Amino acid sequence: MCFGKAIKKLDVWDIGLVKFSVLFAVLWLIALFPSLAAWVVSINPWWFFVLMLVAMARPLYRAYLKKK
Repeated sequence: MCFGKAIKKLDVWDIGLVKFSVLFAVLWLIALFPSLAAWVVSINPWWFFVLMLVAMARPLYRAYLKKK
């Protein structure tokens, strides 16, 4: 099965649950490795904000601004 066809079967709840599973996986990794937790705490929070904006730019553009 093509990845695109599999994604089209998902509804908004499925996408939300995937997002939460990624969040919990990251929290698990941070809890599992204290050195990773120390690194996350040592980074300026604005870097994570900038990375979030960069990561969300293309999906938002394609979903709301791009004309088909």
